[in-house]
Amino acid sequence: MAEFPRTSDTPVQSPLYWVQNKDRYLRQLLIKDIEAITGRDLVVYFTDCDNTSAQIEQSDDVAFHELLDKTKNESIDLLLETNGGATDATEKICGLLRQKTNDLRVIVPRRAKSNGTVIALCGSSILMGPQSELGPIDPSILGFPAEFIVKAAPGTVNSIDIQFAVSARQQTTKLAKSLLKTGMMADSDDQQIDDTVRKLATKEHYHSHGSSIDADEAAFLKLKVEKLATDNDLWKKIWLLRTMYQYDCMTNGYAKLFEGNFVSSSVLVKAQA
Repeated sequence: MAEFPRTSDTPVQSPLYWVQNKDRYLRQLLIKDIEAITGRDLVVYFTDCDNTSAQIEQSDDVAFHELLDKTKNESIDLLLETNGGATDATEKICGLLRQKTNDLRVIVPRRAKSNGTVIALCGSSILMGPQSELGPIDPSILGFPAEFIVKAAPGTVNSIDIQFAVSARQQTTKLAKSLLKTGMMADSDDQQIDDTVRKLATKEHYHSHGSSIDADEAAFLKLKVEKLATDNDLWKKIWLLRTMYQYDCMTNGYAKLFEGNFVSSSVLVKAQA
């Protein structure tokens, strides 16, 4: 059903309430436009990567569950923007997504780095454009790559820290392999999956944790990628929606937004102590 401001009818909400929430309502109209093109439900997990230190964290599961609980379609798109975060929290989010649907596509308009890439691996495919990037998934411990700690010269690193680093690498590798084996690389043999995860999760192939993996590179890694051009009508709407989230987060002081065509919740930037 058409909604204000696309009709001459006034909003069903009170004028003050609608105006206070107009950014949300306009974003949700665009979400519905995208859903009309794809025939899939669209949910959004957006963090302001440029202006905040917001990351994937344990508290995200509550908003994520509420978001997924309101979806109606078995086929779901997740628009994702994040610099990464905690692996335990990432496992929980992947679990929620897998429990909800067997037909998940992850849309990465700009970036899904580190454990954001792990969430992208949760999907049956990844939709990317020219501006999109994934990243290596090697974990960091105490501000250092876990691999550096594991391979440090004897006596230079505390043994407990080494065990912690080993466990962190094993957790990430195990999760990535499990997601790929039961998802977009289900038709690949174990050796190919191991090769893909090794390139993503060690310093052997990507020497920097910030390395940019574009759509072509992701396809080279044998990930299932759908690549859209900038003049594609769907991509134009996806990029417009993503730009709305970036602007609205910056303007309103949001660190994160969780949103669908009905549900919307935000996390404010934490005040400095």
